Amino acid sequence: MQIISRPLFTWQLGGERTLALGERTCVMGIVNVTPDSFSDGSAFLSPQRAIDHALHLLDEGADIVDIGAESTKPGTVLALSVEEEQQRLKPVLKGVLQSRPDALISVDTFHAETARFAVEHGAAIVNDVSGFLWDNAMAETLAKLDCGVVAMHTRGRPHEWASQQRLAQDEIVPLVRDGFARILRDADGAGIARERIVLDPGFGFGKRGAENLVLLHHLSTLRDAGRPLLIGLSRKGFLAPEAAANQRKAATIAANTAAILQGAHIVRVHDVREAVQAAKLADALLSQQS
Repeated sequence: MQIISRPLFTWQLGGERTLALGERTCVMGIVNVTPDSFSDGSAFLSPQRAIDHALHLLDEGADIVDIGAESTKPGTVLALSVEEEQQRLKPVLKGVLQSRPDALISVDTFHAETARFAVEHGAAIVNDVSGFLWDNAMAETLAKLDCGVVAMHTRGRPHEWASQQRLAQDEIVPLVRDGFARILRDADGAGIARERIVLDPGFGFGKRGAENLVLLHHLSTLRDAGRPLLIGLSRKGFLAPEAAANQRKAATIAANTAAILQGAHIVRVHDVREAVQAAKLADALLSQQS
C-alpha cells in the first residue's frame, strides 16, 4: 500500500447540481429503513426515526445521506417488492427534504422502478449495488434520469456468497477491474454520461474474508478506471470477525483511513462524526503529497 495523490472530479448530480470530489474526502451517512440490515436492522424502520437519524447524520457532517429500504446482507434472498420498497422510502425522502431542502440524498436500490421513484421524489443519487446487473432496465432508466450514479462491482447475489468458490489473491483485483470496465461499457451503451458515475469496488459483495483485505491493499490500482471511488467498509465482518457489527467502529476508521490514503473519494459509513474526524486527518496527510 502506498499513499497516492487523489485525482479531482466534478460529479454531475443533475441540472446545475454538482459535487467536487478529491479536494477532500466526502462522507456518506447510512440510513437503513429495513427490519434486517446486518448492523442496525429495525433501528430506523419507523419513518420518523429514520428522518431524525438522517438529519442527525447531516448535523454530524455527512455530505450525503444514503437511504436504503432493502437489505443486501450476506445470505439474504432478495424478495422485497418495489411497492413495499417505495412505501418505506417515500415518507423518509419527504421528511428529510422538508427539513433540509438542499440535502444530498442517495437511494440505495437495484430496482429501476424505485430509482425512478426516488429521483422523482427528490433523490440526487441512485446507488445501485448490483452495477446494473440485477435489473435489466436499470442502465436505460438511469440514462433517462437526471441524477448521479454509484455503480458497485458485485459477484453473484447475497444468498450465493457463502458458497462461492474462493478467489486466488491474484484474481481479486483483476476481477473488480474487469467489472468496472463492464459497468462503464453498459453505461456508455445506455447513454449515461461518465461524469455522472462513481464506482464502488463492493467490499463484501462476492468477496469473502481476507479477499477484501487484498482488495483494500491494492485499492490504488483501481484509479485506472478513470472515475471517482466510493468505499463501503463500515462495520463489515472481515474488519474484525471476532466483534459484533456495532463494535467494529475502530476497525472501520482504520480501514477508511487506509482507503482514503489510496485514493478513495467517498466513504460510506454508519458513524459519521468519527468518519469526518478520520477523513480530515487522512486528507491532511494526502496534502503532503502535493
